[in-house]
Amino acid sequence: MRALVLASTSPRRRELLREAGLRFQVLSPDVDESALAAEPPEDTARRLALAKASAVLPQVARETCILGADTIVVIDGAQLGKPRDADEAVEMLLRLAGRTHRVLTGFALLVPALGVRESGVVESFVRMHPIERVTAEKYAASGEPLDKAGAYAAQGEGARFIAEIRGSRANVIGLPVEELGPRLARLGVTKHE
Repeated sequence: MRALVLASTSPRRRELLREAGLRFQVLSPDVDESALAAEPPEDTARRLALAKASAVLPQVARETCILGADTIVVIDGAQLGKPRDADEAVEMLLRLAGRTHRVLTGFALLVPALGVRESGVVESFVRMHPIERVTAEKYAASGEPLDKAGAYAAQGEGARFIAEIRGSRANVIGLPVEELGPRLARLGVTKHE
């Protein structure tokens, strides 16, 4: 059984991997998560996932499988990452309110001993209910949206804003486990009993 390292400090990604029955170690990647000028959002998500996985590479054995991921919310062609503060969280929520947006999660799998460097992007669509400013302000004041792309948590209190998800719900939370499970299994990362 190949060891798995998650190159992310996201509690949501840890929980999704646990729910999938996987054992893993967590390492924190030091990566600038800024988008590049005119970079398509799919490219940003993939690039950042690879950068996160690569950042922890020196800390792990060559036989280890490293998983990096990055989630981006896209509306009107604009990329919404994590809000800087509660005011920006409110503006993001109001921008998404009553509309459909895309959630892209880039993933990267590295296994140095096998020369494996896989990456991809999974897309889901999320339709939001209308949101009043006062409701958005109360939610932002809770602190929950401050470390979430698009300023809402699909697995938390933010779920009440979601009218519909088309595609993977896990992807919206931050890790497309349906896509990753078979890939990890092919690389020798198996579920524990």
